[in-house]
Amino acid sequence: MDHDKPYSQAYIQDILRSVKNIAMVGASPDKTKFSYGVLRVLHETGYNMIPVNPREDLKEIRNLKVYPNLASIDKQVDMVEVFRKSEDLYKIAEEAISINAKVLWGQIGVFDYEAAKLAEKAGLKVVMNRCPKIELFRPFWKPKLNLEDF
Repeated sequence: MDHDKPYSQAYIQDILRSVKNIAMVGASPDKTKFSYGVLRVLHETGYNMIPVNPREDLKEIRNLKVYPNLASIDKQVDMVEVFRKSEDLYKIAEEAISINAKVLWGQIGVFDYEAAKLAEKAGLKVVMNRCPKIELFRPFWKPKLNLEDF
């Protein structure tokens, strides 16, 4: 896939309709951080959010158990959403593959073409430099995603 071109509406819609459990690598308990706002909105929309943050003192975000890494998550992860630096994405792609995630999603500003190739070769769908919260609430998508079910 050419990640320099816009993703098709169908591609994004298929991902957002098919995933349920989203591990957010780089989740923050700080309410002023963008990752907190995205986690909150996706959780309130009906996704099962799984915060991932290696801070030893951090046990919960929004009453959700925080995991130190992807390997420690004790349930199936459908999508790994990444709020980290672009240079961290390749290692996170390796971890996403090892836990059998279906999607690797890099937040706005997070992209690495080699990580995308690795993940796609392993069968994952990849989105980079996009925000699922923004994509989810594009006005022309809401009815197509059947959000009334949430």
